[in-house]
Amino acid sequence: MKRIGMLTSGGDCQALNAAMRGVVKTLDHSKEEVEIYGFLDGYKGLIYGKFVMLTGKDFSGILTKGGTILGTSRTPFKTIQDPDANGLDKVAAMKQNYHKLQLDCLVILGGNGTHKTANLLREEGLNVVTLPKTIDNDLWGTDMTFGFQSAVDIATGAIDCIHTTAASHGRVFIVEVMGHKVGWLTLNAGMASGADIILLPEIPYDIDKVIAKIEERDKAGSRFTIIAVAEGAISKEDAALSKKEYKKKLEKKVYPSVSYEVAAAIQEKTGREVRVTVPGHMQRGGSPCPYDRVFASRLGAEAGKLILEEKYGFMVGLKNQEIVRVPLADVAGKLKMVEPDSTIVKEAKLLGISFGD
Repeated sequence: MKRIGMLTSGGDCQALNAAMRGVVKTLDHSKEEVEIYGFLDGYKGLIYGKFVMLTGKDFSGILTKGGTILGTSRTPFKTIQDPDANGLDKVAAMKQNYHKLQLDCLVILGGNGTHKTANLLREEGLNVVTLPKTIDNDLWGTDMTFGFQSAVDIATGAIDCIHTTAASHGRVFIVEVMGHKVGWLTLNAGMASGADIILLPEIPYDIDKVIAKIEERDKAGSRFTIIAVAEGAISKEDAALSKKEYKKKLEKKVYPSVSYEVAAAIQEKTGREVRVTVPGHMQRGGSPCPYDRVFASRLGAEAGKLILEEKYGFMVGLKNQEIVRVPLADVAGKLKMVEPDSTIVKEAKLLGISFGD
């Protein structure tokens, strides 16, 4: 008998259910007798002992279902070792519930913050296997995260739709794509949709160079310009500020987001009509695309294999199209950023895309 705890933590995304289904179907197929404890709403469920008993039937029919059947929540790593409002030691509580239920392993699905906490639990002696979930594709140790390709499809579709109205009215359109710290989603969606300018957190922009690209298109006879902006994009001026100074500027809330700041600057300097579109959480929603269904299933199968082999302390990832096992200690706390001199950025520039740098 194996007792497996399972939870999904952080922002939701497509293919969480597909990944969990992959784990459970692999365990069921092995004929190993298994009990599945599904912790509700992420680490909160593990902290406060809120769980449901699940069987293989509960994972039937969820391959195409978005979101997570277990619910999720954000439990920041930076406060995970602080007592809760009632003085409860959250880490001690998670360990206690793990041992109380006599679990053999925790399967944890999440992004960067989730993996930090998962590694902490590993260091505390718990058996942990993790799966890389995030629409940002920013987890170190894996070429791809599930949810990313589905989000790229949605963001690309949003920018595709903007093209026709931008062309009809001869406007500059800004589409704000999710991504506070890392720009993989904006970069891929921008390239896939034919955006003319892409602004990323990793490549601080010069507004004058953004405007120069718009004017270049005007002179070439293009009536419109599409700008894909990551929500964490930053100007060269702001990038030169200290963290304290930049935080103080953000607190003033002159603009709802960086996209509106860029739009205001373009309108002021050129007189051009600019519109901003924010797809927002649509990028996390809906059914997973076929790629994510297959990818998440592969990851889940390998996680199930790790459990059967009683090999713990790994994140299951993808390297060179092959599913791999990455030591959790090597993953936690590291972000996979878009390097300004990476080949994909250079290739985008060859296509005439401006990054405002």
